[in-house]
Amino acid sequence: MTVEGFWWLALLVQCLALPGTLLPLLPGLIWLPIGAALWWLAAGWSVAWPAVVLALAVFGLGLSADVVALTLASARLGASRWAPVAAGVGLLLGLVGLLPALPVGGPVVGALFGPWLAAAGTEMVVCLRSTQPMGWPQAMKRGAVVGVAVVAGLLVSRVAQVLLALVGIAGFVALSFR
Repeated sequence: MTVEGFWWLALLVQCLALPGTLLPLLPGLIWLPIGAALWWLAAGWSVAWPAVVLALAVFGLGLSADVVALTLASARLGASRWAPVAAGVGLLLGLVGLLPALPVGGPVVGALFGPWLAAAGTEMVVCLRSTQPMGWPQAMKRGAVVGVAVVAGLLVSRVAQVLLALVGIAGFVALSFR
């Protein structure tokens, strides 16, 4: 394969980051450094290093976006540390669990309601079992609010990941196109 062919292959691999950032079950921003590494193998370090450094930086920012969005969303309300963990599990279960039930909108509905239900339920249980337990109505209300905050954090993270993927792809084209 020619160097130009490797460039197109690297660009195609990097474009896989977009669907991966939108659907959490697929790998997302990791495709940026993989594509840049393909370009590095074909063109050499002296030509490809800017694209590789950019891809690694964008990947690192993407990892940070997930952690920061979920942490800020739950910390702002003083949620337990288990709410973001439960939301992640609920996201996976929502995507997979509603897929057979709702073939058209199942994954989208599951991606929104799975994390909310899991975070809300977990926060409700934590509130009921805490050293200063709440009553059921207050615990349910707190769980629902925390669930909404965690889902909002997930949505903000997805938007940030899509923007980072676009920056990474555009940066690769700008830094490596001859």
